[in-house]
Amino acid sequence: QVQLEEFGGGSVEAGGSLTLSCVVSGYSHSDYCMGWFLQAPGKEREGVAGIASDGTTAYADGVKGRFTISIDNAKNTLYLQMNSLEPEDTAMYYCAADYNYCGLGTEYNYWGQGTQVAVSS
Repeated sequence: QVQLEEFGGGSVEAGGSLTLSCVVSGYSHSDYCMGWFLQAPGKEREGVAGIASDGTTAYADGVKGRFTISIDNAKNTLYLQMNSLEPEDTAMYYCAADYNYCGLGTEYNYWGQGTQVAVSS
């Protein structure tokens, strides 16, 4: 059974940085896609960044140049480095994984429980 657990959320001032981690277990395929999503209160979940097993990455327009997605296969851990954080980045952040779907949509089959990020002005 695939399980994902996020770490690294917290509170930070605008302009600051945070690194989110997502530890994956039970994932048996060599081909995969993973992604980070955010969901602000009262809003729908939206894609932030995605990465495929071949290293291809994709980012939402609002985070390009500020956020970096990466994966350490040896540690089964997905990361999201977030720099130049803005109050608008405040949300619950989720990681997701899938064997077939790649992209910034919410079609992923496996999800973590989320970690809260709060950015103050």
